[in-house]
Amino acid sequence: MAPTPRITLLVASLHVLFYLFLSMRVILHRKAHRIGVGTGGNEAMTRRVRVHANFAEYVPLALLMLALLELSGTAAGVLWACGLVLLLARVAHAIGLGGSAGYSAGRFGGTILTFAVLLAMALLGVWRFLAQAML
Repeated sequence: MAPTPRITLLVASLHVLFYLFLSMRVILHRKAHRIGVGTGGNEAMTRRVRVHANFAEYVPLALLMLALLELSGTAAGVLWACGLVLLLARVAHAIGLGGSAGYSAGRFGGTILTFAVLLAMALLGVWRFLAQAML
């Protein structure tokens, strides 16, 4: 039986719960403002849709990287750090962009942390591949 990527399982589950929360914010705002498709020119709706979409654009790839790193034997501490920093980054980004379409510390910090985690995992993946290829 293949090993279960348990850390990724929990981290992905936490991200899914947050994704559902973001989805409900969009749905409830649609209902309250009678917006069927798109954003209806509603600025708050536009931000909620972008927060939700931005999450959907970045998180799946990050979780895939996390799972692959876990399956390749990466240390648990590194996996926990990447997974939890990613979640923190996405929450910060959602709070920042959800509150303002302009600059905000949450949006900026969330973006930087998301990119940093993706870059770190990508570099670690390349390093693990090269290290195993040398053996």
